[in-house]
Amino acid sequence: MDGLIESGGTWLAGAGAAAGPLQVWILPALLGLGLAAASGLRAFLPLLMLGLAARLELFGLQLHPDMQWLVGDAALIALGLAAALELLGDKIPLVDNALQSIGLVARPLAAAVAAGSVFWSVDPVAAAVAGVIVGAPTALLFAAVSSGLRAASTLATGGLANPVLSVLEDLGVAGLVVLALLAPLLIPLVLIALLTSLLGWRRRLRRRRAAIPAPEAA
Repeated sequence: MDGLIESGGTWLAGAGAAAGPLQVWILPALLGLGLAAASGLRAFLPLLMLGLAARLELFGLQLHPDMQWLVGDAALIALGLAAALELLGDKIPLVDNALQSIGLVARPLAAAVAAGSVFWSVDPVAAAVAGVIVGAPTALLFAAVSSGLRAASTLATGGLANPVLSVLEDLGVAGLVVLALLAPLLIPLVLIALLTSLLGWRRRLRRRRAAIPAPEAA
């Protein structure tokens, strides 16, 4: 196990269809889990990073043959534009809350695509089913927590803290994708820590909101 972490993303290289369950199912599931959690916070950035990593052949990454469209010029340009719009829109008060609501639908779908694409040595149906099982619930969980955190921030700070939270989420998403590609075995521990942190921030913001005295009636 330690060797897989130390060797970085090369854990995928040379696995082949005849590889053992670790390379065929477990490591792709952990990678998919990390991509799904990141997709729960941003719908398009994880897919863009995944497509670029596969296009540049980084970390020994290989995608399922049916998902090779992710490395094409059209897909990367579209994902780049969508990611840029999502990142910019998430910094604008009120727009960010609308994006959070839309994300409750869009992000699980993106997560299912991202997670399914890394089960590259199984048949298409199995890859799609695995992507839905691993990706959709994980992304929905993180999207819901993120949406609750943003709502709590809006109430507690009038939306002033939302851009700061957004930048922190951007950095977290990028770091989570890179970590998933480099060391998928660490993903369960990292996701537990991340989820605990997000829930902790939400509780603190709610307590701050509760401590603000209500305006007196005229």
